Formats: sequence, structure tokens, C-alpha cells
Amino acid sequence: TGLPLGERLRSWFTCPLLLENDANAAAVAEHWSGAATGSDDMVFVRAGLSPGAGSLIGGRLHRGFGGAAGEIGALHLLGREATPEVVLSTTGEPLHPLDDAQVARVFALAGEGDAGARAAQDRYMRRLVHDVAALVLALDPQLVVVGGWAAGLDGVLEPLRSELARYCLRPPQVVQSALGEAAVATGALRLALDHVEEQLFAVEGTVTARH
Repeated sequence: TGLPLGERLRSWFTCPLLLENDANAAAVAEHWSGAATGSDDMVFVRAGLSPGAGSLIGGRLHRGFGGAAGEIGALHLLGREATPEVVLSTTGEPLHPLDDAQVARVFALAGEGDAGARAAQDRYMRRLVHDVAALVLALDPQLVVVGGWAAGLDGVLEPLRSELARYCLRPPQVVQSALGEAAVATGALRLALDHVEEQLFAVEGTVTARH
């Protein structure tokens, strides 16, 4: 917040530079070559300690007026509830907000039957369902793709499906990311290709017009 990241990075490189949110890039990737190739109205949920989401509406990336669309991890602030770092803690000490590996460890312990980890997982899943439901109710997507640390972990998709069916007027299909850890990088590649193709076509159009 407050850091002109684009200006700072552009001063280091001589090539064109694009900036994009990680969840937005992953949404683009899943639509291009992942689990959402057949859906133009979709949401990608990056399920981490503080979840985020990227959305496509009519096949176009929806960033919002200031680029902050999909920041569902901040919804807990509306009710002044515990932060995600506390919700998923098994010790009473907040987890580090940037360490998603801790989240995966809690879910792994829950799968092994650890009572404290199971309670933490239940708290987190209730929060995640509410966050995703708010976005689904607002956008009415055809598909919700779940990625981030949640990809490949048992016990995540089914609670989302069943709870969204309770909360949403028209429950979307909920699937796991097909790209896994490569989703964000793949989306960045697609966005870079879009930029290059746009420039090439613009040049070609100009040359053609001269003739």
C-alpha cells in the first residue's frame, strides 16, 4: 500500500512491464488452459491464509475500479471477527500472514485426526465459505475454481459445494484448479502474450493502412 510498484520496477528494466494480482492471473490461466476453458463467467479462489479471488465476467477479467475486486480476505473486518491468522491457529499464537505452508500443515494434521487442527480447519472452512458465498451472490458465476494451497487437499471442495448450495440462490459448479502451482505464472504468460499480440496487430494494422 502506497508503494508505486510499477514505477519502481520500470526503472529497473528496459522492456515493457505489466503488473497483475496473483488471483487475477490465475483466473486468466484457468480460463485459457485449465479448469475453466468452457466458462466465461468464473471465479478463481486462491485459498490461502488470507484468501483472494479473481473473476472473469463475460470472458473479461474484472479488476474493479481501483483493482481491488475479489479481496474477500478482508470480509472479516466487517464483523470485527478474528483475523485469519488467529482462526487457523492451533496454539493460540497467530500464524505468520505470508506463510501458506503453515496452513497446509494444519490441514495435514487435521487429516491425521489431530483435534486442535480439526477445530481450526472447521473455523477456517466456515470463514472461507462465507467469503466465497458473498462473491458468488454478487457475481453469479457458472464456475468456482479453487487453487492455492487447497489444490490437492482432501476435504476442501465438498464443504464448499454443500455450503454454497445452502447460501446461494444458484450454486455454481466448484472444481479444483487444473494448473496447481503453475496457475499464477501461466496467467502472467497469457497476459504478456495478450499484450504482445495487441502490439503486433496494432503495428500490422498501421502498415496495412499505409498501403
